[in-house]
Amino acid sequence: MVKHIVMWQLKDFAEGNNRETNAAIIKEKLEALQGKIPGLLGIQVGIDFSRTGNSGDIVLYSEFADREALDVYQENPEHLALKPFIGLVTSERRLVDYEAE
Repeated sequence: MVKHIVMWQLKDFAEGNNRETNAAIIKEKLEALQGKIPGLLGIQVGIDFSRTGNSGDIVLYSEFADREALDVYQENPEHLALKPFIGLVTSERRLVDYEAE
């Protein structure tokens, strides 16, 4: 199993929305991928409530059957369609991919 975790820091205001609205849009769009991509076993999106200087604004936690399934996800048209919006509203992105049992 492969775990794919991405954390974003969002711009205060972008694409006509504030940070909170853009976080909600990202959450809705990412969670809508569940069941649409082969090998994607689970997906969760969380919006930070702590609002500390060290916290990100939104996190994606997803599990894939294997590395090949993660590759399929990365190239899936529905996933690719989300990237432009996320890129426009994001000021920073961090990610970790790792294999787990």
